[in-house]
Amino acid sequence: MLSLAAARAVTATVLYHGYEGTQGLTGFPNTGTWLIFAVILVPIYVMVIAWFVGTPRHTKTGLLGVTYLVGLTSGMWISMFFLTVIIGIVFYGGAPEPIGATGP
Repeated sequence: MLSLAAARAVTATVLYHGYEGTQGLTGFPNTGTWLIFAVILVPIYVMVIAWFVGTPRHTKTGLLGVTYLVGLTSGMWISMFFLTVIIGIVFYGGAPEPIGATGP
């Protein structure tokens, strides 16, 4: 019969393929976040800047666009945060790291 430690090692290999946690760095400072904010969102940055420095200029419309972008983004992030917490509680027995206990 498989010992508990061996069963955990096999399960970790199958589920995580050798990838471990980020050792306390969760959320913003990971590589994917820098890639998204520094590379992928460049066209959005250019678009927003063009709303205010381009010709013809219409500040009211630019502010309306920024309000829409902030509203959509915060709506997605906040709802995904709540969904992540619910998934953690239902499937993993506790809230994720910023809310619940840290580390294994």
